[in-house]
Amino acid sequence: METPGLVVHGEAEPFSTALRSLVNNRLYSDVRFVVGQEQQEVFAHRCLLACRCNFFQRLLGQEPGPGVPSPVVLSTVPAEAFLAVLEFLYTNSVKLQRHSVLEVLTAAVEYGLEELRELCLEFVVKMLDVELVCETLQVAVTFGLGPLQEHCIAFIEAHSQEVLRTRGFLELSAPALLSLLRSDNLCVDEAELVLAARSWARVGAAVLERPVAEVAAPVVRELRLALLAPAELSALEEQNRREPLIPVEQIVEAWKCHALRRGDAARDAPCRRRRGTVPREHHRFLDLPFK
Repeated sequence: METPGLVVHGEAEPFSTALRSLVNNRLYSDVRFVVGQEQQEVFAHRCLLACRCNFFQRLLGQEPGPGVPSPVVLSTVPAEAFLAVLEFLYTNSVKLQRHSVLEVLTAAVEYGLEELRELCLEFVVKMLDVELVCETLQVAVTFGLGPLQEHCIAFIEAHSQEVLRTRGFLELSAPALLSLLRSDNLCVDEAELVLAARSWARVGAAVLERPVAEVAAPVVRELRLALLAPAELSALEEQNRREPLIPVEQIVEAWKCHALRRGDAARDAPCRRRRGTVPREHHRFLDLPFK
C-alpha cells in the first residue's frame, strides 16, 4: 500500500522576495494599468491578479488578443494605494503607511479583498489620532464599516474639542456628522457644537455653492438648543436672523422648554445633557438628566 505524501514547506521569505520583485515590473507582464489622477503606468501579471482576486478576474476577462493590449484605466485609486494592493496580491503581505492606509482600505473594500481590509483596519485603529479620526470616520460611514465607525466615535467622544478644530471635521459628510451629533458622550458643550456646526455648514456651502441653511438641514435637528441658557438662545436667535442656520421652529421648541420648565414640553426637542455639557441654572428643570 502506497504511503500518503507529505507536504513540506520551503522558506517563505525568499519566495515572497522573489514575487515582490515582480510588482510593477515590466518583465513578463501582460497587463498594463493607468492609475489615479496622476495617470501613472503600472505593470502587472494577469494570471496572478485573476487567481488572487475576483474583482480582477472579472475586470481582465479573457486572454488578450494579438498586438499591444490597451491599458486598463483605474482613475479613482491613487497610484501608491494601488501598488500596495498589488504588493499584497503578489506576496500576501503589505507595508502600510499612515498617510495612505485609508486609500488602501478603500481599495481593499472596493476590490473585495477581505484579508487586506482587516489588516488595514487593524493598522488604522492602532494609528488613530485627532488628525486622522474624521477622515477615518468618513470612510467607515461611506462603506458601512460599523465597528470602525464605533471606534472613531468613541475616540471623538474622548477628544471632542480637539477634533472639532481639525480640517477633517469641516470636511465630514452630513451622514458622518449626524452620527456624531447623536452621541450623548461628546465631551463638549452645546454652545461649542452650535459654533462647530455653523463652521461646517459654511465650508460645505462654499464648496457646494448652496445656502448655509440648506447644507445644515440634515444635521441641525440634532443640536440640543434647550441646553443653552436664555441669553445664549437669544444671541443664537439674533445671529440666525443674519445668517439662517437653524429652522425657526427648532428655536421655538427650545424656548418652550424654558417657558414651561419641562424637558418634554417641546415635541422632538432633545434635552439630554451630553457628557461635556456645562451646567446652567435651568438644567435642573430638565426631565432627562445625563447618565
